[in-house]
Amino acid sequence: METAWKKRKVVIVGAGAVGSTFAYALAQSGPADQIALLDQNRDFAEGQALDLLHGAAYFPSVDIWVGDKSDYSDAALIVVTAGAKQTPGESRLDLMKRNVSIIEKIVDDIVEQDSQAVLLMVSNPVDILTRVAQKRSGWPRGRVLSSGTVLDSARLRYTISRHCDVDVHNVHAYILGEHGDSEFAAWSMTHIGGVNIETYCVLCKKCDNWDEERKQIEESVRQSAYHIIDYKGATWFAVGLALTRIADAVLRNRKSVLTVSAYLQGEYGIDDVAMSVPCLVSAQGVEKIIESKLPDNEQEALERSAGILKRYIAQLE
Repeated sequence: METAWKKRKVVIVGAGAVGSTFAYALAQSGPADQIALLDQNRDFAEGQALDLLHGAAYFPSVDIWVGDKSDYSDAALIVVTAGAKQTPGESRLDLMKRNVSIIEKIVDDIVEQDSQAVLLMVSNPVDILTRVAQKRSGWPRGRVLSSGTVLDSARLRYTISRHCDVDVHNVHAYILGEHGDSEFAAWSMTHIGGVNIETYCVLCKKCDNWDEERKQIEESVRQSAYHIIDYKGATWFAVGLALTRIADAVLRNRKSVLTVSAYLQGEYGIDDVAMSVPCLVSAQGVEKIIESKLPDNEQEALERSAGILKRYIAQLE
């Protein structure tokens, strides 16, 4: 029997700076056949869609339109960038509660449409909201993931490449844990051209004190977003590209290893928390959590990060 061809449809919830930049990068890269933009401000979304469509002659064929919740029903991937911004005098906890309420409403709409999509969370605090979305949806945990530390890991690769004067594409490195202040570089998993970073640095001889340089690199990555926010108010270009990389893995069934945030159920000795560890990402979402033995200091850092997330969760419940 002939199998019906299914379009690779992406629904983007939130047409602001991150959502529209992601749509722009996704349209240019070509893995999606259809992109539906949803936003509370429909006129704004119409403007974003029309602006994108005027460039249609210069990117691969893709249909782009302003959608509604019915578009969830046949989506392959739903990407949620919508969320509230902190208002003057508002606490972090109050902001989290508002965003939880927003995400729960979006997830209810998605479930109501009997969607079979993979759900990719981007709204912050992303690890907390990924856990909220997974529990609210009742879906298999692999179908709900978030951008996690995919961008942070790219920042680490870039910073190492600059430090070591080597092509960033030959650097493989991961940031694990919370997408936030408790994230850390997994140096045990870092290599350049297949050579472990510790061995490479002995061969490279570009720095006198690698331990100190390593601390500075890690702190630079951790502070990157704050610096950009200080300069221009928000980040959107690099995160749009990171989301495109994740979307490509899902839409093209790449089986890519990415540090998305996934709901853990005992992996790495951690339970009932969504956080970033290496995951195999495919058309199923998180097909497999890649669990490996971490050095004691990195395992402790991962558990410390999970503990911080659990304290936030306890405040919400």
